[in-house]
Amino acid sequence: MKITIKTLLATFAICLFSIHYVSAQRNIKVRPTYKTAAVGWVKLGTTHAKHTADHDKINIPGPFDSYRKIKFKVKDAPVNIHRLVVNYEAGTSQKVETRFTIPKNGESRIIDLVGGKRKLKSIEFWYDTKGILNGTADVTLYGLK
Repeated sequence: MKITIKTLLATFAICLFSIHYVSAQRNIKVRPTYKTAAVGWVKLGTTHAKHTADHDKINIPGPFDSYRKIKFKVKDAPVNIHRLVVNYEAGTSQKVETRFTIPKNGESRIIDLVGGKRKLKSIEFWYDTKGILNGTADVTLYGLK
């Protein structure tokens, strides 16, 4: 059996094509198909806190999902949250006396919702910011299913 140069080059070309094809298939980036909501904290809404003592409400868009815990994250300035009211889809509410200060670019403690998983409709909270020189703060609410 005689191996010609043409046969050798054709075999070499097929091998190179195969190696290139396999390595190209390995480099394809496939996005995972899971819901981030099922994995961890879900962003429920954001409000812009003013310089003075105030009251804000974050409405959770429907369809209302069930959550077990909530927390706040603050950007740009510290915020002192005095109390909050968690309003559920069923029409009931939970009053929470918080009295905690969230530092600039920090987050609150985790707040457990009474009764386990509950469908949230809105969260109202009363707060003040720490001084005019600190600027205004963005307050973001997160929920954990």
